[in-house]
Amino acid sequence: MHPLIQKYKLDSIFLPLLAILITCLFWYVIAGKSVITEKTDDFGDKIKVTKREGLSADLPTPAETWTASKPYIVDPFAKRGELDQGILRFTWMSLVLVAQGYFIALVIGTPIGFLLGLSRQFTKAFDPIIQVLRPVSPLAWLPLGMILFSGVKVVNGDGRTTFGASDAAALFTIAICAMWPTVMNTAVGVRAVPVDYLNVARVLRLSRWKTLWKVLVPATLPYMFTGFRLSLGIAWLVIVAVEMLTGRPGVGGFLWQQYNANSYAHIILCILTIGVVGYVLDRLMSVIEGRFKTA
Repeated sequence: MHPLIQKYKLDSIFLPLLAILITCLFWYVIAGKSVITEKTDDFGDKIKVTKREGLSADLPTPAETWTASKPYIVDPFAKRGELDQGILRFTWMSLVLVAQGYFIALVIGTPIGFLLGLSRQFTKAFDPIIQVLRPVSPLAWLPLGMILFSGVKVVNGDGRTTFGASDAAALFTIAICAMWPTVMNTAVGVRAVPVDYLNVARVLRLSRWKTLWKVLVPATLPYMFTGFRLSLGIAWLVIVAVEMLTGRPGVGGFLWQQYNANSYAHIILCILTIGVVGYVLDRLMSVIEGRFKTA
């Protein structure tokens, strides 16, 4: 094996493992430890009392977190109850909702981005509104969504609600929070298209539709995929807040339930799951982006 290849493989494997080890060591140092002490009760008898001590007494150690989280990891698709399921089952529920909201964000955000990039009048009219709405937190959008879609109710043949106001509000919140990177990056990409490309389209007398699909879209794709990638990350961030506020089953809903139950080990499990899934989604988008760039 070539020395450079061997060094690259060692660096890509050894250094991340070393960083994980250092992080776990730091986690162990600041985590609380159970200490057994003896004290005398009111009757003069000695009793053993267990208490936690440390920089963060309530924070479980890595070993304690693994022990408490093992049933959710070893059997990841188990369903013991509505809010007591395997971690991958919760993750799948969250991903389905994210995919739906993300699709809506792209369908709405991409055309708005093209309009901003192509029309100065449209930009002057709507850019101030976009800049005002863009920083609004999902915690603010969700109550508005509940009001907007309060009358939404879809029932099945058994009379059970399959899609209600909270579901519509969740999709609305994910979509409106996630679409802004797509809007802004698409607009920047359209404005960055060289004027020569458009002049060639005019010389060839291409229609507006053909100019859009043959010139503007291919030239804007790198910018669009940057926006798509950022939008996906935001959609995955928003899902946690949405599930916590609506009580939907999923990673965010499970996290909030465990917080109310003071189950700190499960909170850490949810945080790690959210982080790992977010990383995987980003890598997948990177691969898709690379495929389109080389196509």
